[in-house]
Amino acid sequence: MTHGELAEQYFLEGYNCSQAVLLAFSDRTGLDKETAARLASSFGGGLARMREVCGAVSGAAMVLGLVRGYADPKDAEAKKAHYHLVQRFAELFRERNGSIICRDLLSGVQVKEGKNPEKRTQAYYRKRPCAELCRQAADILDILL
Repeated sequence: MTHGELAEQYFLEGYNCSQAVLLAFSDRTGLDKETAARLASSFGGGLARMREVCGAVSGAAMVLGLVRGYADPKDAEAKKAHYHLVQRFAELFRERNGSIICRDLLSGVQVKEGKNPEKRTQAYYRKRPCAELCRQAADILDILL
């Protein structure tokens, strides 16, 4: 199973978009399932359903940080290279989808207003592009990594 297929599957199991992408790369990050799910839990719905940066993009940024990030705050070259990598990911995701912002990606999708997550039903999955966005984020990561 590809990372993209795994990310889509995790989303369809009920994980948020950020969790789905991070979980799909456990073979690369070394994170156990619970740690990865907890780490990414705040980023679903564009940061806790505030519809900001897409959770799949945030999950991908976490993967990039864990696999190819920098740790030394004095290593300016490593920081620059990492930021360029994340920017390249965002560029590729934006080319495919027009945006990296959750509210833009859900434009035209009828969503319930409010702060609470929506219940996951078949209708929920049918109307949202999120499973496909998780797959695409993971596919782009495979290209970059």
